[in-house]
Amino acid sequence: MQITRSSIDTAKGPADWFTGDVYIDAVAAAGPPSRLTANLVHFMPGARTHWHRHPLSQTVFVTEGVGLCQRRGGPVEVIRPGDRVLFEADEEHWHGAAPNRLMVHLALNESDADHAVVHWLDPVTDDEYAAAPPTA
Repeated sequence: MQITRSSIDTAKGPADWFTGDVYIDAVAAAGPPSRLTANLVHFMPGARTHWHRHPLSQTVFVTEGVGLCQRRGGPVEVIRPGDRVLFEADEEHWHGAAPNRLMVHLALNESDADHAVVHWLDPVTDDEYAAAPPTA
């Protein structure tokens, strides 16, 4: 057993990965041979990731608030606490908070043999984001 006391500051999500205010808390980053990372990601209302893809898939588990997600070419989906979303390997997608609600999720990722976890793409446009169904 290993207990790691919380000593890593919350990080502000960089503008080249996110639109709006996003904050990231590291949860797990085990050393080799493990390739798993986990982050608790806090999206303020209206904040979202850019389009991106993961070489070995991604699972997000919503813990708080109301969020939105979309795979490229699919409809925007509403996600709520307890919902688990699996984005398949190399599936282009985005996720974030609803316009009027914050959203927190646990993001689980695995790096590939080249240590890549995510490939960032273009920002989600306001028109793409506005295509979400009502969240009430």
